[in-house]
Amino acid sequence: MRLGINLGYWGAGMDGDNLAVAKEADKLGYSVCWAAEAYGSDAPTVLAWVAAQTERIDVGSAILQIPARQPAMTAMTAATLDSLSGGRFRLGLGVSGPQVSEGWYGVKFDKPLARTREYVDIVRKAMTRERLSYEGEHWTLPLPGGPGKPLKLTVHPQREHIPLYIAAIGPKNLEQTGEIADGALLIFPSADHLEDTAIRHIRAGREKAGKTMEGFDVCPTLPLAVGDDVNALADMFRPYTALYVGGMGSRKQNFYNQLAQRMGYEKEAAEIQDKYLSGDKDGAAAAIPHQLIDSTTLLGSVDRIAERMHAYAAAGVTTLTLAPAGFTLDERLTALRAGTEALERAGIA
Repeated sequence: MRLGINLGYWGAGMDGDNLAVAKEADKLGYSVCWAAEAYGSDAPTVLAWVAAQTERIDVGSAILQIPARQPAMTAMTAATLDSLSGGRFRLGLGVSGPQVSEGWYGVKFDKPLARTREYVDIVRKAMTRERLSYEGEHWTLPLPGGPGKPLKLTVHPQREHIPLYIAAIGPKNLEQTGEIADGALLIFPSADHLEDTAIRHIRAGREKAGKTMEGFDVCPTLPLAVGDDVNALADMFRPYTALYVGGMGSRKQNFYNQLAQRMGYEKEAAEIQDKYLSGDKDGAAAAIPHQLIDSTTLLGSVDRIAERMHAYAAAGVTTLTLAPAGFTLDERLTALRAGTEALERAGIA
């Protein structure tokens, strides 16, 4: 199992810290550095900045939002970043959620699976550098009846095949991800529930495509905090968990809430959402069971984290992405170093 680092969103006064974290991860031998985007910083700019100041670590988008870009633009961006980074780019895609898709981009959040499949088809076809033409439900290239003609990508990526990941939570999306992608970006993963909530669906998609799990990158992100008081460390992540389980999407389209239900927290997930959507964010955070937080983060001593890492590897994780927590840069760097120490102690590097 390899380790990755997730910088999250750029900005909020942490720009220099994030770059320092990325540089340290590069020195420590982390496999990949991911950057996110929602409706603030964009991922490609951040990844270009990080790639220019690191040497070995891959840089990946977690995620490029599908409603934000036409697929041909994403192919251009992927090819450019792969060329500039010397073949270190990984393309992570996702449909985002209804609030961002419709509120920020003005793109209707409908048929996400079909849109994702077509999007991936076009991106991959464009990156073959063949002339691009496509007829689908959501995209037709070139547009019929106009002056457009099939064009081909002029940029040469460093590699013939850029690894493509999809952020997936629901069973159908996970199955499709196994079928059409090289890896899955997961969130709120519990080692105890990973087979039922994710792996079996991915495996079904691989089988549909006539493939095995070999070579497929199962890549969850887990917050990491090091210390002796596990309860206090877990409390740090109550607002984060409440935001996703309670406040993301709409009441009917909150994929994180549905995931918590599939993990056995049906009653608790409903209570968290009710409180959050009514404006009681503190109450929502307080309603989160400790076990839900503890099972979806890496908390405690290096030895305890090593045990958890071993469980994730046994569950099928191939790249464990860490989001080191801390109020200062020193705390985040300490957590980052503890991650590599824990992996060594677990004996699964």
